[in-house]
Amino acid sequence: MRTRRLAGAIAHRAAILAFIVFALFPLFWLLKVSLTPNDLMYSEGVRMWPSRISFEHFAFVLKASNFPLFFQNSVIVSLSTAAIVTVIAAFGGYAFSRFQFRGKLWIVGLLLVTQMFPLVMLIAPIFKMLAPLGLTNSLTGLVVVYTAFNVPFAIFLMQSFFDGIPRDLEEAAMIDGASRFTAFRQIIVPLTLPGMAATLGFVFTAAWSELLFALMLISKVDASTFPVGLLSFVSKFGVDFGQMMAAGILALIPAVLFFLLIQRFLVQGLTAGAVKG
Repeated sequence: MRTRRLAGAIAHRAAILAFIVFALFPLFWLLKVSLTPNDLMYSEGVRMWPSRISFEHFAFVLKASNFPLFFQNSVIVSLSTAAIVTVIAAFGGYAFSRFQFRGKLWIVGLLLVTQMFPLVMLIAPIFKMLAPLGLTNSLTGLVVVYTAFNVPFAIFLMQSFFDGIPRDLEEAAMIDGASRFTAFRQIIVPLTLPGMAATLGFVFTAAWSELLFALMLISKVDASTFPVGLLSFVSKFGVDFGQMMAAGILALIPAVLFFLLIQRFLVQGLTAGAVKG
């Protein structure tokens, strides 16, 4: 029995290690190519690590390309979209979780239907709506579009968190004289911080990596986001993989920092606000 348990533990850890290697290997290869000098990019063949490393690709991306501008635009669009969607989803999810009103099922069905259409078929009508409003070639237009497409899923995500919170908590607060909004703000919101953090992270990631709408609605360089900016490293004669991979490595930094900042909220709030004091 001891040998069988030991073998099972070893197999379990080996499977976890294999999964970690499988998941991290693309990131390793991304880093490897970004540090490989141009003169060694194709001359050394396939190697796990170049014989000599160089930061020339990073220097070009940061100093001689428009990457800092693309980076800035993506940060603005992603943070704005994540914040707006999370606020709307918090109120919408709470309403769907706590109230019964006429037409509720129709609204839920309508929100679900919006998630069923391929995005490609919506490009033309969206462009036709945004163009007269002056929202094409605009970061504001991207925020509006991203918000519209992320709100339905975010509302259902937040509703699931609100459904898991007993109604007795807010009812007890209202019996003590608190208004519904006060009970929502002081009792429910602290308990749903993990849900809000998850929603914030999901929407930020979706907006940060979105390419289709950014490519179709933006034609000016000064309004382009990072995914569109990556295409600038592709020419009719080839692809500069070193510069593209360096830009990819730099683009990972804000996403990692963002999740590090909200990580504590994923575990905070599970018991906060549940006890009156």
